[in-house]
Amino acid sequence: MSKNSFDLPAITPLSGSRYNTLRKTVTGRKIEGPFRKRMRATKLVSMLTSPMMAIEEVKNRNKVEAYNFEEAPVFILGHWRSGTTHLHNLMCRDKQFGYVTTYQGVFPNFLLSFQWLFKSTMGMMMPKKRATDNVELAVDFPQEEEFAIGNMSPHSFYNFWSFPQNTIEYCDKYLKFDTISDAEFVEWKKTYLKLAKKAMLNTGGKRFISKNPPHTSRVKELLQIFPNAKFVYIYRNPFTVFESTLNFFMGTIPSLKFQKISEDEMKRNILHVYKEVIGKYEAEKSMIPEGNLIELSFEELEADNMATLEKVYKRLGLSDFEKAKPEFEAYIGKQKNYKKNAYQYKQETLDLVKEHWGFALDLYGYTTDSNAQL
Repeated sequence: MSKNSFDLPAITPLSGSRYNTLRKTVTGRKIEGPFRKRMRATKLVSMLTSPMMAIEEVKNRNKVEAYNFEEAPVFILGHWRSGTTHLHNLMCRDKQFGYVTTYQGVFPNFLLSFQWLFKSTMGMMMPKKRATDNVELAVDFPQEEEFAIGNMSPHSFYNFWSFPQNTIEYCDKYLKFDTISDAEFVEWKKTYLKLAKKAMLNTGGKRFISKNPPHTSRVKELLQIFPNAKFVYIYRNPFTVFESTLNFFMGTIPSLKFQKISEDEMKRNILHVYKEVIGKYEAEKSMIPEGNLIELSFEELEADNMATLEKVYKRLGLSDFEKAKPEFEAYIGKQKNYKKNAYQYKQETLDLVKEHWGFALDLYGYTTDSNAQL
């Protein structure tokens, strides 16, 4: 295992699935010999806990269905390693926002009734920092949602972590929605709405805020659920994004996969998915209602967190900036000691990005920089 890999237990996040969902997810997928023990452990946990998941569903169904969103949600969009995590963590310091926690990201089916039973155990087992980039982790911290979607239904792009050889298939189905059936799409929308409602019931607040990189290609689909949703799109130097994404994916996937994937295949997948995600976002962003979208660069946010954040609030018509300002300042102050991984671009990176992502270099105005921090 890479020194930058997560050190996780034998089970995977799929253990948080109801067994019927897990069965649908893995049916027809190749599980290679070295990873069969991991799959058996994952299935066992899912099977043993599914009755409690059923209890949670019955006990909380009416409350979840009855929940109404007070305000239009905010979606933070951007490719992996573009600054979405930092922006999400920062905005979640504003108490008006409700969000998916790390705990809900893994155990969405144990959120409202059995959190007391599982959260402390998860807290003891999970690492305190992401090994790939030193970002702090905790069970109640804000988190992206795609693992939770995959534990509530089979319809998640993050199934690629388990079955990386099927990445392009998952991209076509759950990022582009080209190959998804009508019935599956209806289920996907219902699942996501339920996930967001449960997040609000769990964390409180009056406005849901989401950070989920796969959503970057889902503007059209999200607007079908939340027609007046607000969006923040953050982009970053594509050279940095490529090397950082490769480093993050190759460091994370060893603890999650049920089949092998080479670094070369991972590179090809990253190059392909980026083009599809950014291309679909650019094609669909005109669907967003006037005044409900702001675009910014990671470099702009990094240079002046507070000024950029204030611009986001003003552009999207969000209230309570001054009220939340002390919380923002406290968080920013705490991050001053955070050290990013330092890299120098490889010649291969320069060549691959220019060849495959040249459109993004032109679109966002980036040029070659010999040094980078990821």
